[in-house]
Amino acid sequence: SKHVYMQFGHDRTFIGNGYRSLIFSDYAPPALFLRTNVKVWKINYLFQLNRVAADNKNIAIGSSGSRRYPEKFMAFHHASINIGKKFNLGVFESVVFSPKDTINGNSFELNYLNPVIFYRAIEQQFGSSDNAIVGLDFKWNVAKRISFYGQLVIDEFLLKEVKAGNGWWANKVALQGGMKYIDAFGISNLDLQVEANVVRPYTYSHNTQYGSYSNYRQPFAHPLGANFTELIAIVRYQPVPKLNFILKTFYAKTGRDATNENWGGDILKNYKTRQNDYGNKIGQGIENNIAFVDFTSSYQLRHNFFIDVKQIIRNSKSPSVTYNNNTSLTSLALRWNIPQRLFDF
Repeated sequence: SKHVYMQFGHDRTFIGNGYRSLIFSDYAPPALFLRTNVKVWKINYLFQLNRVAADNKNIAIGSSGSRRYPEKFMAFHHASINIGKKFNLGVFESVVFSPKDTINGNSFELNYLNPVIFYRAIEQQFGSSDNAIVGLDFKWNVAKRISFYGQLVIDEFLLKEVKAGNGWWANKVALQGGMKYIDAFGISNLDLQVEANVVRPYTYSHNTQYGSYSNYRQPFAHPLGANFTELIAIVRYQPVPKLNFILKTFYAKTGRDATNENWGGDILKNYKTRQNDYGNKIGQGIENNIAFVDFTSSYQLRHNFFIDVKQIIRNSKSPSVTYNNNTSLTSLALRWNIPQRLFDF
């Protein structure tokens, strides 16, 4: 209708204005979803329910046959409002839950299907162990060709622990800030973008496979999971209508785990296996620095039929363990009515 649309299908979802999304990205595999969007006046309201895979390991060693992968659900609300002609502010909440969780006792929590409820209140009311996350995002068109955007994600935190500044493990937050410059320096079809992402250790993780912010063992948000900082710079240029050049550069500093360790980067690990309650900081664990460059030239031979030439250079280095892994990949691809396959992680 004029104000309401609904979708049902199997696809990915991306929420946000940046290259990455710390709220809901399209990195994880596609999933079954039911989506309702309401737009009235300057307000846009989205409600979505996803059914996803909690894990892909379900067959005991030596057993025969197979069964369905364990499943979980994610309910998601996002409301945004245009403030004036240049500023948009959004708030969101999501909860990952499953009837198979031992505390839920095979009982599907129907309250999560309420399109306007506050998930954290329901979670606490019923003593649930589900993983509720809240936050906000914004976009500000400061000039004709320049815009700023950002996201804030709050998994858990205590204000007194934040003020104490002692690195409490459950101060789990993620931040994004970025800028886009369209037709940069007066050059038509030259677009620039810079972005920074910061995620504290143990963000998005939970104490069961049914609560982690993931689908099919892949993060719902950022490909690196948590416990990292990242800087992104992207240049896009279209000199003629059918030819596009894209140069993407990333630099990330993250903390990895040694055997039987959990420093907060792997969101699939139980946060009860954490190393410390206090003294946690971003990048803790085994230092890993990742530098990534991707140059792509794409030419449209016919309508929606493209030829792509791509060069990727990736360097992953861990000085503390003398680890250095260099990757160089050159590819030539033909595409017809499908998007590019990306390797930006």
